[in-house]
Amino acid sequence: MAESSKTESAAQAPVPAKHAPGPLERGLEGFLFKSRWLMAPFYVGLVVSLAVLLFKFVLLLWENIVHLPYAKESDIILGVLSLIDVCLTGNLVLIVVFSGYENFVSRIDPGGHPDWPEWMTKVDFAALKQKLLASIVAISAIQLLKAFMNLDAGYDSTKLAWLVGVHMTFVVSTLMLALSDRWSGDH
Repeated sequence: MAESSKTESAAQAPVPAKHAPGPLERGLEGFLFKSRWLMAPFYVGLVVSLAVLLFKFVLLLWENIVHLPYAKESDIILGVLSLIDVCLTGNLVLIVVFSGYENFVSRIDPGGHPDWPEWMTKVDFAALKQKLLASIVAISAIQLLKAFMNLDAGYDSTKLAWLVGVHMTFVVSTLMLALSDRWSGDH
């Protein structure tokens, strides 16, 4: 009986009235909300950086083609790894542009476009962090692989140790972020 009186008194407790913001507060909140558009030029700048990466990619590809007849196998592999590195960096920029714009500026309406990637409107901030770190780990792994491929060219062991250390830092950071997101329920 004591339990039912507790639930009845809890049910009868007055609900606090909603806060009605005044004109100053509404104006400030409106200003702050509109300030998100200040991020749009950053995303446009990143799109320009994609064009820069495309230019670099074409230069690397041309260099690989020109040197192909007298290149060693390891040179070809290093050239391909360089192309993959630039491509992954471009993918990373694209992920940041679309998901950052969608999460922080405005929703993007795909308009039923058949080529619209499914993930672009579904990447939340936690998934964005994981995709970014996974891309950074992949880029770091390619740099490390390129260094290992150059061992016979008198590569500096100190630099190689630093590359391994930095790569492991990225790997551990990515793992810790994924675990913390999973533990907090942001998956």
